[in-house]
Amino acid sequence: MRPQVRRGSLSFVVFLAAVIFVCPGGRSADQKPQSAPNTAVKVSGEVSHPLTLTAADLAALPHQNVSADEKTSRQRYQAVAVVDLLRRAGAPLGSALRGSNMRLYVVVKGRDGYAAVFALPEFDPGFTDRVIVLAYLREGRALGPVEGPFRIIVPGEKRRARWVRQVTDIEVRSAQ
Repeated sequence: MRPQVRRGSLSFVVFLAAVIFVCPGGRSADQKPQSAPNTAVKVSGEVSHPLTLTAADLAALPHQNVSADEKTSRQRYQAVAVVDLLRRAGAPLGSALRGSNMRLYVVVKGRDGYAAVFALPEFDPGFTDRVIVLAYLREGRALGPVEGPFRIIVPGEKRRARWVRQVTDIEVRSAQ
């Protein structure tokens, strides 16, 4: 039986932390994984306040539900808007996103070495209505080891080449 949890409640955060940190991959609490995956994502680079966020930190932030077509079904993800993370880190957004700041771009890196690039304006609501998100739950459960604990989802893209799995870093950089 699945425990009843409410979004935004302390019990939800504790439940999520237990799923990700205590019992990854269905192990009991006393079993140690061979190599623990990175369970935090860093936001760094050309920002004024670099961040390191855990799944519990993300669960405490305002979130949204995103539906996406997978191979054979439609999946629901719970996620935070990457623009919110960039704002918290002090990336130049809104009225500050002009002039030389238009050279800024974002590199999203996965634990497996995969990376994707986005222009910073792709995240800013002043430039686009599309909301790129960092997912941490699918169908109410922590993302599995193949795609999680965090995954970038880019709604509306025809190819999923920038849907980075196992996200560890979100870096803001400047093109020369």
